[in-house]
Amino acid sequence: MIVLFSDFGSDGPYTGQVQARLLQLAPGVPVINLFSDLVPWDVQAAAYLLPAYSTGFPPGTVFLCVVDPGVGGSRPAVVVKAGGCWYVGPNEGLFALLARRASHVECRQLPPPTGVSGSFHGRDVFAPVAALLATGVTIDAETVSTGCLDRPDWPDDLFRVVYIDRYGNAITGVRASRVDATQWLSVNGHRLKSARTFPDVAPGHAFWYENSNGLVEFAVNRGRADQVLGIGVGTPLSL
Repeated sequence: MIVLFSDFGSDGPYTGQVQARLLQLAPGVPVINLFSDLVPWDVQAAAYLLPAYSTGFPPGTVFLCVVDPGVGGSRPAVVVKAGGCWYVGPNEGLFALLARRASHVECRQLPPPTGVSGSFHGRDVFAPVAALLATGVTIDAETVSTGCLDRPDWPDDLFRVVYIDRYGNAITGVRASRVDATQWLSVNGHRLKSARTFPDVAPGHAFWYENSNGLVEFAVNRGRADQVLGIGVGTPLSL
């Protein structure tokens, strides 16, 4: 399958155009829209979501990953193989945490594109490469050091909110395995203790918990954490 991971949005033409190109080039290959509403241009936030939400997919899955504020510029385009899966997209830090946490990583750099749109490489560059990989075609690309993927100034866990879901839950860049369940977390002046899941606290009460993909998440039972706590993407948290 091909899995989409982008900030293209569900409204407007961009996600649909990418899906159409994939179905033209890789007919019969399922296309799964995992994220289309990543925070626009926030490469760092997406980088901490990618390794958490790409787990559990079978080997051979191709992830088409595009958060690309530098589209059309000098930033390189890469194909990364990690955990038996393929990842295609711009190298602006998006694959930094994925590569850092994987046991084996390979990286190939695509040649500079020619004859394509300068502003929509998701459709015109990355989708065709993803389609080739999904249909078993060898990619003509130069093998490069995986060190080019890393961002050494980025921490192993990012203590800020990186995504707000449709329920108002606030997902952070912190792996729950790195936080003791007895610890309180502070966010925007609120001190919150952990709970296993929503019914463990009274309706309207806020808490933090390990979400289904292993990240620390702030939530309110039958309410919106973003509104109750006054938080949004970028809000820092602390122990």
